[in-house]
Amino acid sequence: MNKSELVDNIADGAGLSKADAERALNAMIESIQGAVASDDKVTLPGFGSFSRSQRAARTGRNPRTGEPVQIAASKGVKFSAGAAFKSAVNK
Repeated sequence: MNKSELVDNIADGAGLSKADAERALNAMIESIQGAVASDDKVTLPGFGSFSRSQRAARTGRNPRTGEPVQIAASKGVKFSAGAAFKSAVNK
């Protein structure tokens, strides 16, 4: 499912116009991105939670030459699925 199909499903399920559904989806995405970027955890009961994770600096290898390469520390996003989501997937 891509974003436009998701917007269609939201519009049908909530009785909204497609434009309103897309604005709502965009607002939700921006809110989650902003909260996680600010190091807040976003929890949606029954769905899951989004949080920021920290990856330490490490030494990797160039696969072509085998030379050691320094990989800088970085931040990532972690999603943990909720129990209801997991059970829906496993039906």
